[in-house]
Amino acid sequence: MRDTENMEAEMEYDDGEEPSFSDPEDFVDDISDQELLGDVLKEKPQEADGIDSVIVVDNVPQVGPDRLEKLKNVIHKIFSKFGRITNEFYPDADGKTKGYIFLEYSAPSHAHEAVKNADGYKLDKQHTFRVNLFTDFDKYMSICDEWEAPEKQPFKDFGNLRHWLEDPDCRDQYSVIYDSGERTGIFANDVKEPIEVEERARWTETYVRWSPKGTYLATFHQRGIALWGGEKFKQIQRFSHQGVQLIDFSPCERYVVTFSPLMDTKDDPQAIIIWDVLTGQKKRGFHCESSAHWPIFKWSPDGKFFARMTLDTLSIYETPSMGLLDKKSLKINGIKDFSWSPGDNIIAFWVPEDKDIPARVTLMQLPSRNEIRVRNLFNVVDCKLHWQKNGDYLCVKVDRTPKGTQGVVTNFEIFRMREKQVPVDVVEMKESIIAFAWEPNGSKFAVLHGESPRISASFYHVKNNGKIDLIKMFDKQQANSIFWSPQGQFLVLAGLRSMNGALAFVDTSDCTMMNIAEHYMASDVEWDPTGRYVVTSVSWWSHKVDNAFWLWTFQGRLLQKNNKERFCQLLWRPRPPSLLSQEEIKLIKKDLKKYSKIFEQKDRLSQSKASKELVDKRRAMMEEYRKYRERATEMYQEQRPLRLELRGGVDTDELESNIDDWEEETIEFFINEEIIPIGDL
Repeated sequence: MRDTENMEAEMEYDDGEEPSFSDPEDFVDDISDQELLGDVLKEKPQEADGIDSVIVVDNVPQVGPDRLEKLKNVIHKIFSKFGRITNEFYPDADGKTKGYIFLEYSAPSHAHEAVKNADGYKLDKQHTFRVNLFTDFDKYMSICDEWEAPEKQPFKDFGNLRHWLEDPDCRDQYSVIYDSGERTGIFANDVKEPIEVEERARWTETYVRWSPKGTYLATFHQRGIALWGGEKFKQIQRFSHQGVQLIDFSPCERYVVTFSPLMDTKDDPQAIIIWDVLTGQKKRGFHCESSAHWPIFKWSPDGKFFARMTLDTLSIYETPSMGLLDKKSLKINGIKDFSWSPGDNIIAFWVPEDKDIPARVTLMQLPSRNEIRVRNLFNVVDCKLHWQKNGDYLCVKVDRTPKGTQGVVTNFEIFRMREKQVPVDVVEMKESIIAFAWEPNGSKFAVLHGESPRISASFYHVKNNGKIDLIKMFDKQQANSIFWSPQGQFLVLAGLRSMNGALAFVDTSDCTMMNIAEHYMASDVEWDPTGRYVVTSVSWWSHKVDNAFWLWTFQGRLLQKNNKERFCQLLWRPRPPSLLSQEEIKLIKKDLKKYSKIFEQKDRLSQSKASKELVDKRRAMMEEYRKYRERATEMYQEQRPLRLELRGGVDTDELESNIDDWEEETIEFFINEEIIPIGDL
């Protein structure tokens, strides 16, 4: 029946009468645009879609058709580093390009990266690129001619961020994580027992880090990093970085670098993010394939530059722009490692041998990039760079295989950074090296060498006459680590973990062994910032029993044994550099005996709890008397007009206020009479 109807409809259409597609007069259109074009509206197409991936490059060489292909290859090589180029346009006139071009990337993030890194790129002496986003032209054209003052941001008072430096007893602070990470506490160090400053449950999810000057405490969370500070450790800043695992501060504390393996995408680099500590803003993101050698970025001592090493490339960035220094990286074939001087903007890097070309160590001054010293090395297996804390010396530990021998020989190449042309001295050691460490504020270094159980500790002194003297060598040491006091002179030779926590306290001024002790299964050694105390600890993260931290003097005298349930980590709070000049410090050291009497008296009073209670009682009484005296003085001054009125305007408050009206009168009176008989004499 249906087929018959269809045939009739086709016969009617064939007759030339078209069917009507018009809506009836009473038809109501109840279909919304969302139902009809939902998939299109979801994308929200705009007139400007696509142009945010376009950049405009100005100051491009003007060339004819014969050189256009070569120019395109050069441009493509430079700009393809930042992403895939999908389209390019070279406007021309009168047979030559106009000097500017348009490039379109596959994603807007690539265009932003190109603008950030290629703007100011120097192609040759006559051509320096100026790179802008195409969308910037509309933005700059629509800027209002009248300047509007920015809105004032409310000031946030976080209190005194360096209050712990004002402690009257100069106690240093340290953080402790215990109860398998569930609890975190901040304590003030005291000879008798730690003084709790702050303690919180689940303050961090993994571990904590202090900033280089001790201003901030960083805690780790699944969603990012939080910074705390001030007297009550209020939250000062948050940085949202999902799955963050590692952080690093710039030496000036202005920037913090975070790493997360979860966030990285091809178009939007977020594995490593550099943040501004003061504003909390993200400054720049970077890709990162591996965090095995953290920190990926190494900072210059003043925080103005930071650098990273990739295959055959050393990239140096500058702050606050976070762009490449001079808009380009350094091409260094085979670069293996690099390190900043702690005292100057100098980078040291080394390159291994390549066929007939020897290995070399190079010292480069920045930002000029001048090579101030190059040292060629032969038969090199490996190198390690060790800077002295002040940047006065650089030690390059060189493992070599001399021709004609099978074993590995180690050379210590000592660069004297403060002398002209940077002379180099060499110390050769034929035994395997276990550890090396510079004295922080001096010219000595310590080396652990040999094989267990015949491990030796050697101490060397770099003299001004160009010689390096062996001061002392201790045989048969149970040690695998060297820990210098931050102030120098004293150190601890420690046999951590597998060596059962053997400890040797050494005074290197005369190379005497002050004490030999043991903290069984110790995993960590931490000096306090002043060099007066040192802590050894057994972390629950490395050993599940006997978790505790012990406090020692620098001479090796045990002061405290602090057993914390499932203790994990102890970190001393760093101190900022002293504001005193070298002359003022010398003067204090000269007059130290005068100050030491005061300190010794305080120490004696704090020896017993009773003495402390007596001192506190006397202090309270003195404070109460001081307040009473202030009240009495204030009342005395308020009553002065009344005294003047009662005494006829004569001011008797001062003893000599009316000396002209005084009258002198002599008064004599009988006191005693004694009669002595003469006969008795």
